Amino acid sequence: MGRSAGEPRWARPSLAVLLAATGVLYLWGLGASGWANAYYSAAVQAGAESWSAMFFGATDAAGAITVDKAPLALWPMVLAARVFGVNSWSVLAPQAAEGVAAVALLYAAVRRALAGTVTPRAAAAGGLVAGAALATTPVAALMFRFNNPDALLVLLLVAAAYAVVRAYPEGSTRWLLIAGALVGLAFLAKMLQAFLVLPGFALAWVLFAPGSVKRRLGQLLGAGAAMIAGAGWWIAAVALVPASSRPYIGGSQGNSVLELAFGYNGIGRLNGADYGGLGNLDQQAGLGRIFASELGGQVSWLVPAALILLVTGLIVTRGAARFSFALWGGWLVTTGLVFSFMRGIFHAYYAVALAPAVAALVGMGVAVCLRRREVLSATAAVTAVWGYALLGRTPDFVPWLRWAVVAAGLVAALLLLGRGRALAVGVVGALLAGLAGPVAYAVDTAATAHTGAIPSAGPTADNGFSGRPGGGFPQAGGFGGGGGGPAAGFGGGGGFGGGAGMRGADGGGMRGAAGLLTAPEPGAELVAALRADAGDYTWAAAVIGSNNAAGYQLGSGEPVMAIGGFNGTDPAPTLARFKELVAQGKIHYFIESSMFGSSEHGSDEAQRIADWVAANYEAAQIVGTTVYALA
Repeated sequence: MGRSAGEPRWARPSLAVLLAATGVLYLWGLGASGWANAYYSAAVQAGAESWSAMFFGATDAAGAITVDKAPLALWPMVLAARVFGVNSWSVLAPQAAEGVAAVALLYAAVRRALAGTVTPRAAAAGGLVAGAALATTPVAALMFRFNNPDALLVLLLVAAAYAVVRAYPEGSTRWLLIAGALVGLAFLAKMLQAFLVLPGFALAWVLFAPGSVKRRLGQLLGAGAAMIAGAGWWIAAVALVPASSRPYIGGSQGNSVLELAFGYNGIGRLNGADYGGLGNLDQQAGLGRIFASELGGQVSWLVPAALILLVTGLIVTRGAARFSFALWGGWLVTTGLVFSFMRGIFHAYYAVALAPAVAALVGMGVAVCLRRREVLSATAAVTAVWGYALLGRTPDFVPWLRWAVVAAGLVAALLLLGRGRALAVGVVGALLAGLAGPVAYAVDTAATAHTGAIPSAGPTADNGFSGRPGGGFPQAGGFGGGGGGPAAGFGGGGGFGGGAGMRGADGGGMRGAAGLLTAPEPGAELVAALRADAGDYTWAAAVIGSNNAAGYQLGSGEPVMAIGGFNGTDPAPTLARFKELVAQGKIHYFIESSMFGSSEHGSDEAQRIADWVAANYEAAQIVGTTVYALA
């Protein structure tokens, strides 16, 4: 494809270098993370063996229960696993490719939006700045190297934003319909989170798109229909399949995709209502959450700059540029406010959804404000001071860096008030100072193996929030702590997932490895037992909790039933159904586990099954793991 009219000769080679560097960052040492999130890796393994498991997103090839999301994000991994085998690289590399594609699309969207407002050189430079800012956001470097659904979610939403930008100049209905369909597909990656971009998209279109208001509203209705079609085809297909002929919908109490989307993954995330999950967490909730100790170093480096440049861009631009500032600004503000105040389950890596909007606003703002030196100067100074503050939270991580950032940033801010060569040096210096912190954190993230359900980016902060394997919450206080019952928090000995969290009928904790958020690594003897005569059974074993099941399944290569789904609180299977499966000889072993499995509005079927097994079968020990032979 040839260069666009007026595009500088260096633009395409520079973009190629940026994409290559992004690929290296996202692929470097990728195999060190192993299965990363074993929960999704087990579903990939299942899909590689069964097309039905792939379509529904089942966690095992026999199709007992699905993951607690729609399955679209799994499909690229499953297809890679079918071609290259089930291994760490086939599971993780698709997300790296999605990250590179997102950077390329963001560059294209920003450059196109700036065309006609600034020079072609400035437009290309703005696109490159935006792409680099996205690529090096620490939480992006984490999630584009990990197998959670967020990577595909971000790619699809950036593609949707690009389509809306393409639609603007002529008020194209076709491109707007494409954008709606892409948001619908994003719903199939991570459900209602995909819809957080809609207020920004819709408001920008109504306010600034060409054509009459009536036409613009009609186009939005058409885009909404395309969105419903993009998401609804899979929902309809699931609804048309009898429940007895498909896996149970994990994360729901009524075996319903819509309940999952609007309950556990919807209202429950916003107001902390208990839909079989953990209920109200209020974890650093409030207006400052994005800048606070858990999220600050992962995503907020350029947020102050983005907000300053957003306001400036809306004031000084017209046409496509103003429209794009409104679009990306609406994305940032809406998503940021929801993330700040949501009171249910919230993890820091969700913030990767903010990264494209922040990066786009910074790239566009730098290009637009090249002739508004006082704005760039103030932005550079604020960014440098905030970078110094964030680096101060990890004082042992490259100790000199924070001083270099604040010094270089403040000097650059002074140079930006000048002209000619001083201005050029100031722009380069401001960019280097602004990106130095996130680049350092991103490189540290790429150099660190990440496993478990709630990884975090960057080095460990002085407050205990960690970017190391497993990431997650501090080990002291309400989450975790010693002991084995509900009073000890979620799990025991060391945060989520440790110790004996689910109590047996005798009041004692259920023994075993792993728990809610981590997967066990079975030893050779247990693997041999699970593989023995596995062909005679539908499931080699059953165990409470999806992460427990994932560890045994990935270790043995045989289907393992996840009783109760991710949290152990889904009514799947019921005790009556479990008894039927045992009577039919379909389950070889029941493995005792440490698992938090109670919820005010969740099911206690998992506990009832565990009690029934313990009362009717003889326990045996295999290298410290308690198993019951059900055959």
